[in-house]
Amino acid sequence: MTAPQTVPREDPRRRDPEGTKEDILRVATAEFATEGFAGARVDQIAAETATTKRMIYYYFGSKEGLYLHVIEAAYDKVRSLEQDIDVGGMTPVAALRQLAEFTFDHHTSHEDFIRLVQIENIHRAEHISHSSRIRELNTTAIDTLRSIIARGVQEGVFRTDIDPLDAHMMISSYSIFAVANRHTFNAVFGRDMLDPSKHEFYRSLAGDMIVATLTRGAS
Repeated sequence: MTAPQTVPREDPRRRDPEGTKEDILRVATAEFATEGFAGARVDQIAAETATTKRMIYYYFGSKEGLYLHVIEAAYDKVRSLEQDIDVGGMTPVAALRQLAEFTFDHHTSHEDFIRLVQIENIHRAEHISHSSRIRELNTTAIDTLRSIIARGVQEGVFRTDIDPLDAHMMISSYSIFAVANRHTFNAVFGRDMLDPSKHEFYRSLAGDMIVATLTRGAS
């Protein structure tokens, strides 16, 4: 009598490679944001995703490849959400305010994103300088601001000496500061900039500052 053949069980990861990659990116984001590029361990990421180190390297090539994918995915998310805002249907002032408030909401609720940006600055952009994807993604943010500012200038609402990159810098710096300096600011001044009870006030302030800066007659 012939023994029944055992049908090998299919690895569920093979059925859903995109789901596996998303899970790896989710866990890797937290690992890199917490430990930095040098301190992050691929073994730890593998253990937390029920996959293997070999599988991670199969998908992403190397630790640096995984790290770049993590940062690209983080930028992709914020820029995709940004593109969902119908700024074309708003006045230039309302559109500018909306972008500033959106940026504040996003950055203060995605602390890992800010930590990744800080880590890259510590490394002098050593890794993201190799990513054409990140440059591509961030072009959309500048193009959106360029369109808003151009409309505002045409309508006589905005001053003419602030370019879209200046505006992006101002919007980003306020929002990033709240996360990047949260703990030192609290230790020195006794104020938590991410205190939920102050969120709406600081969110409005983000819009107030950029609108006041760009409004014609501001100096």
